[in-house]
Amino acid sequence: MSSRSFPHRDPWVGAWLLILCALVIAMILVGGATRLTDSGLSITEWDLSKGVTPPLTDARWAEEFALYQRTTEYQVQNRGMSLAQFQHIYWWEWGHRFLGKVIGVVFAIPFVAFWAMGRLKGRFWPILGFGALGGMQGAVGWWMVVSGLEGRLDVSPIRLAVHLGLAFLILAVGVRLAIHAFAPAPRTRPGALAWVLAGAVLVQTLLGALMAGTDAGAAFADWPTIGGAWLPTLAEGPLLENPAALQFFHRTAGYAIVLIALAAAWRAPPPLRGAAMLAAALTVAQAMLGIAVVMTGARLALSLTHQAGAVALWLTVVLLTAGRSTR
Repeated sequence: MSSRSFPHRDPWVGAWLLILCALVIAMILVGGATRLTDSGLSITEWDLSKGVTPPLTDARWAEEFALYQRTTEYQVQNRGMSLAQFQHIYWWEWGHRFLGKVIGVVFAIPFVAFWAMGRLKGRFWPILGFGALGGMQGAVGWWMVVSGLEGRLDVSPIRLAVHLGLAFLILAVGVRLAIHAFAPAPRTRPGALAWVLAGAVLVQTLLGALMAGTDAGAAFADWPTIGGAWLPTLAEGPLLENPAALQFFHRTAGYAIVLIALAAAWRAPPPLRGAAMLAAALTVAQAMLGIAVVMTGARLALSLTHQAGAVALWLTVVLLTAGRSTR
């Protein structure tokens, strides 16, 4: 998106887009908690009328619990779970879905209002596309959930990776649109290394989703080796569901990203040096957090912090590739 595409500033539109981005970030973090607490299959239906409010009566709770008891996850892994335990995981999934509905409303009403006021000239279609990606994300989320309702204990790791990858893409689009709404001025060219870093971070995010989807983070609690080996066996079962292979690829990509980020910071043009140096610092912090996650058996608090760090790094990389400083 060049500055020619957005010839005028509109801080009100920019503020609205930033609110949407903040909600997307909340959605990503709550989604991560939903996966890491094994809560994602607690709601087994896509019913907008029931999803507007949580269960408010004992009958509704009994109905939702009975639906969950039909899943393979309950029958194999959680048989005998109490209603109170079910409610704990249900609230995470309900909150995740409710946030999605909130994002839809926060997008739709101001979009129509700004359009009616003529304030979306030059940016109508990009913002409409941004909203369409959000709608697509809801469909992808249900596609992911369906994969785990029968015959599996969890959702498909590949579908989980698609879901998270799309969330990061939506966030990047929203941030870029907000930037141009606040300051559609000529940007500083970030250089090829910044784009290489962005691609590497996105690939690493997808690998992280595969790790979460297979519980690979808790599979080997040693570092720098993996299960005592420098090169673990990579051919046991499907490659993208093999914990040893995923740990190996995720760790190796992490080391590479640190080097790329340091090189990008070294070569960044002066106006972008602050953003590039912050990205490099965040990659180092992420690598250290990743090691801590592995060596502590993927403790929930550390795992969630690692995911939040990934979001922070992604935001910084988006600013860098947009040619904007963090100052």
